[in-house]
Amino acid sequence: MPEGPSLLILRKLIETLQLEGLEVIVAEGTADIDMDRIIGKKVNAIRTWGKHLLICFDQLTIKIHLMMFGTYRINERKDGDVKIRLGFKNAELNFYTCLVSLIEGDLDQVYDWSVDILSDQWDPKEILKKLKQQDSALICDVLLDQKIFSGSGNIIKNEVLYRTRVHPLSTVGSIPAPIKKAIIAEARNYGFDFFKWKRENTLSKHWEAYNKEQCPLKHPIEKIETGKNKRISFVCKQCQKLYKMESNTTIF
Repeated sequence: MPEGPSLLILRKLIETLQLEGLEVIVAEGTADIDMDRIIGKKVNAIRTWGKHLLICFDQLTIKIHLMMFGTYRINERKDGDVKIRLGFKNAELNFYTCLVSLIEGDLDQVYDWSVDILSDQWDPKEILKKLKQQDSALICDVLLDQKIFSGSGNIIKNEVLYRTRVHPLSTVGSIPAPIKKAIIAEARNYGFDFFKWKRENTLSKHWEAYNKEQCPLKHPIEKIETGKNKRISFVCKQCQKLYKMESNTTIF
C-alpha cells in the first residue's frame, strides 16, 4: 500500500498540470459514484491527507485511496477497467484498482490535518496527547493508526522504530516520554526522507531495518508478525529495546 510520501509525490505530479480553475470535461469509470456531479466542476486544489488523494471542487471532493494494488496514469491509459477517469482541456487522470468516493462540504470538518505526518499543520503536541490515551497499545499498531500517524505505513513504522531503537512489541505506556517524543519527531523526519529518496529512486538503498537481514551494526534482523493485524516487522533485538508494562523495566 502506498504510504503518505508516495501520495505526496503523486500530488506534486498532478500539480504540475496546473489544473486549478480548470473544468472537468470527462468523468467516467467503474467507481460507484455519481460521475455527472463532477462534470463541469472546476478544480480548487489538489490535496493529500495521509494515504488519501483529494481532488477538491467547491463543496465537493473526490477521495482516492490506492489501497494495496492501485495504480494511476497521467496523460496516458493502460489496459483494464478504469475506476475513475477525469478529463480536462489538456490533461487526463486515470486511476485503477482503487477506492473512490465523494466527500461533501468542508474538508476541515472531515480531516484532522494535525495528524498528517507531512502536513504543514502537523502538531507533535497533539500526537503526544493521543499517545497518552494508548498506554496498553503496541507501538507497532499505533504507528499504523491513521488517526494518530496519518500517512505512516509499514516501511515508515519499521524505519522509525529502528531509528529510535524501540522494539515494535513495546507497549506505548511503558515507553519513556523522551523516546515517545523521538518517535513522533522521527515519523515526520522519516516521512520527508522517504519522499526525497523515493523521488530520487533511492529509497531502498537507505533502509536500515525494513526488508534487511542485518542492521547497520551488522546484528541479525528478525522478520516477525506483530500487532493486531499481524503486520511484518523487522527487528534487531540487540539495538531495539522492548519496553513492557508488566514489570516497568526494559528488556533487551
